Amino acid sequence: MHDNDELSKSERKRDAVRLQNLGRSLTLLNATQLAEVPLADDLARAIADYHRFPSNEAKRRQLQFIGKLMRKVDTVAVEAALELVEGRSARARFEFRQLEAWRDRLTSDPDALTEYLREHPQSDRQALRHHIERARKAKDEEQRRTAHRALFRFLRDAAHSDGQPD
Repeated sequence: MHDNDELSKSERKRDAVRLQNLGRSLTLLNATQLAEVPLADDLARAIADYHRFPSNEAKRRQLQFIGKLMRKVDTVAVEAALELVEGRSARARFEFRQLEAWRDRLTSDPDALTEYLREHPQSDRQALRHHIERARKAKDEEQRRTAHRALFRFLRDAAHSDGQPD
């Protein structure tokens, strides 16, 4: 980018607002999601402090401080990690589709369980079988949706605990 001396006041202000909005997005993440974003210690502390403040005015000032700290950070890495965590990246969409495909195969094809367990030997077999059975035996549409969501969450959580994309 340019040196700060070359930027107009309007450009500096737009950049400050962009960084503050990026910081605001970080404050909306839960602790698990935030752990996946590469943050400097002082920025992580500032985000934790933001959640401790009860008043809106204190939060507003803290967001400005977070925006100021964001100037020292590699925002490209933070934005990429944020996209992945929020599911907006191509990789996150691919992983989501893969998990949906496994969920559908596991509920419709009896042989899919063997294949899944061969590829994911660390999976909790009993819990997986339980989720599949619930999805297969659902009596109505609401039970089916609930069971399919639970199976999807189980597969997603298992994939994330492996550290392997599914």
